[in-house]
This record gives sequence, C-alpha cells and structure tokens, in this order.
Amino acid sequence: MSVRGNTHAGVIALAALLLAGGRAQAHHSFAAEFDAQKPVTLRGTVVKWEMINPHGWITLAVPGPAGRTTEWMIETSNPNGLMRLGWSKRSLKSGDEITVEAYRAKDASNTANAATVTLADGRKIFAGSSGTPPGTP
Repeated sequence: MSVRGNTHAGVIALAALLLAGGRAQAHHSFAAEFDAQKPVTLRGTVVKWEMINPHGWITLAVPGPAGRTTEWMIETSNPNGLMRLGWSKRSLKSGDEITVEAYRAKDASNTANAATVTLADGRKIFAGSSGTPPGTP
C-alpha cells in the first residue's frame, strides 16, 4: 500500500473514531444522571413528545403551589425500545393529561427518567427506562 493509501485509511479510521466517540458521549448511564433512591410522581399536561435518539423526551407542564406551573423534561427509552413496547410518535400529544412514575436527576433539576406513564384513560405504559427496578412490567 502506498503512503497515500495509508494516509487515506488513517483519515477514515480517525473519522470513524470521532463519530463513534460523539455518540458514546451523547449517551449516559442511568446511575450517572439519575437517583434510583429518589422516585417522583409527576401529574401534568404534555407540552411536547419527542421520540428521538438516543432517548425519547416528554416535556410535561406540572401544576404546583399557588397555580404556578413547572416544566419537567422526562427521559424515556430509545425509539427502537419504545416501539417494541408499543409506543409511537402519536402515543402522546400536546394537551394530554398523564401521570409519570420516574426518578429525579441527581443535579436536582426538573429532569427525570420515566419508569411508567399512565394515560388519562388509565392505561399504564412502560417507558423502557434502564433504571427501572426489576419486576416492573
């Protein structure tokens, strides 16, 4: 192989490494960001539902004291995992009233990792969280 061929192969290998590293950094473990000892139940109105990689996200408006609403960012599983659980991009829509059983972020922000989502009609849907305790449906 020529020097030019080695350089070309090296550039391709470097590009592949950088691209893979970017994906690895974008993904995180449950324990790195969320606290399994801090479950939270959030009842509110869906503002936005995003079924995107590497995780789906529910933006939820949660009413609080004195009528003040707080927006929460709630992480779900990845799109492929969600689809296997029966989710779709149409599973939630803006204005839907839901209840989410989740685990709070370690940084005390209004971020959580969903275990289950209960819809207004009472159906409970597993959210595919990697931090969900064993035995959860």
